[in-house]
Amino acid sequence: MIIRFHPDVYKQLQQLPRSVFPAVLNQIIGLAQDSRPHGCKKLVGGGGNDWRVRVGEYRIVYEIDDEGQSVTVMRVAHRRDVYR
Repeated sequence: MIIRFHPDVYKQLQQLPRSVFPAVLNQIIGLAQDSRPHGCKKLVGGGGNDWRVRVGEYRIVYEIDDEGQSVTVMRVAHRRDVYR
């Protein structure tokens, strides 16, 4: 699958603590191989095909396009902020 990024994600990645950044990046790269990894959850509401995966206390929210064979990372943030 192709990984795409919402324009805001670049800034969100830059703001991550250095200790968390490698794990988040590895998880995003892993989405290309398995878009629904163990522990991911489909988000309720919004009417889309949005999923989230945990990386410690951080969350990666992404959208899967099965027809277009792509994953779009929509948001990366701490769990207290990601759904706001």
